[in-house]
Amino acid sequence: MRILLISANRERSPYPVFPIGLAYLAGPLRKAGHELSVLDLCFEPQPEETLTRHLSEFSPHLVAISIRNIDNVTWPASRSYLENVRSIISLCSSQVRTVIGGSGFSLMPRAALDFLGADYGIIGEGEEILPLLADRLERNEDVSDLPGVLQRDKHDSIPPRPVTHIGTPDRSLFDVSRYQRDGGMANVQTKRGCPFTCIYCTYPLLEGRTMRLRPVQEVIEELQGLVSQGVNYIYFVDDIFNYPMSYASELCRAMVKESVPLNWSAFINPAHISPALLDDMLAAGCDAVEFGTEAGSPAMLKNLGKSFSVEDVRAASLLCRRHGVDFAHYILFGGPGETKETVLETFALMDELEPTAVIAMTGIRIFPGTPLYQTSLNEGIITTDTNLLEPVFYISPHVREMLAELVTGEAMKRRNWVVPGLEVNISDSMLDALRLFPIKGPLWKLMKRLKKARKNLVVA
Repeated sequence: MRILLISANRERSPYPVFPIGLAYLAGPLRKAGHELSVLDLCFEPQPEETLTRHLSEFSPHLVAISIRNIDNVTWPASRSYLENVRSIISLCSSQVRTVIGGSGFSLMPRAALDFLGADYGIIGEGEEILPLLADRLERNEDVSDLPGVLQRDKHDSIPPRPVTHIGTPDRSLFDVSRYQRDGGMANVQTKRGCPFTCIYCTYPLLEGRTMRLRPVQEVIEELQGLVSQGVNYIYFVDDIFNYPMSYASELCRAMVKESVPLNWSAFINPAHISPALLDDMLAAGCDAVEFGTEAGSPAMLKNLGKSFSVEDVRAASLLCRRHGVDFAHYILFGGPGETKETVLETFALMDELEPTAVIAMTGIRIFPGTPLYQTSLNEGIITTDTNLLEPVFYISPHVREMLAELVTGEAMKRRNWVVPGLEVNISDSMLDALRLFPIKGPLWKLMKRLKKARKNLVVA
């Protein structure tokens, strides 16, 4: 069967993200004997014309479309991606059967399938199920007993099942160099699953709460393969890179032993970092870390279901400063119980910690299946009939009317704060300008250089 794989993601802010989900599908589909073509719409100036040409030239029997996100999860400057995806599916459906999947689709699969109009949908991980679905369709056989497969005209389905072996993504059909050049880094996943209990997080819904770790040597071989393609910077896309700590340390030591010539960064949990682990990470090429801190108020850390304390955040930040490593804290303002006082507590803690950058979001996107969804129902922010395919955000009633003004006013006083939804120290034009700098990895690492440039201008 000829299968056209389409990455529907066109978002390039703050960076274009390589479609690793589709790359994970490519290997199993090839192994099953299917002929593949890939269409990545991220950099296409005229996506519909390009798609029409691909459909004509390749003549696929099935089109599989990956949806990374359904919107940009940013308040108040929210924008949905679903109309563009629906246009893509509409172009395909008149000629060929369509199946959709990906993390964005899996959050609200039935609603998304109904809205987008595809023939089939795959909930959760598709590496094992998509080849089976393709085989059944090729033989015109029933697919209703396949776990996680939705059909447009049937509402009953079997729950999805996690893959037994995560494997290695097949990037051979993709333009990896474009993401390295325009995004400054490639992405690698070492594990799936999240055992933590943050009230807003969708990772446990998408990947389960049981952590599945890839064999370290398999990850090393993937990294070496990327190096051979000219990649020199990696972002580990695990929900939390440093948990379990023993696995993170083993991977880092293997990178050192195998002399993998990469720099990299990752999201880490401040409660699971030690001097020894940070030493291992830096020896393996780590040059920046990001903390999903979300708040600097003890009350808000508890309300958000975080697994660490303010003291953990202090200790982890001090450790980074002592080791001279760039670090950023990500903040979520507006969660349950947020007040003006707790917002100011967070600003005060960040002032004390002096991170390279603080990236803050206002409001928290509500997704079904999360504890925040139930809180939002209980407080009357949403009802069971609310269409959550459209971006809906939780904002504490104590700060609902003042949050944007309060955060903007405070963040504007600080040179190392970035608030994308309120365009504080960031804009699309600024991001375009930043990409002109010869830097690899997270753009927020430039905050130090920009501060020095501003200081020199003032002195001059």
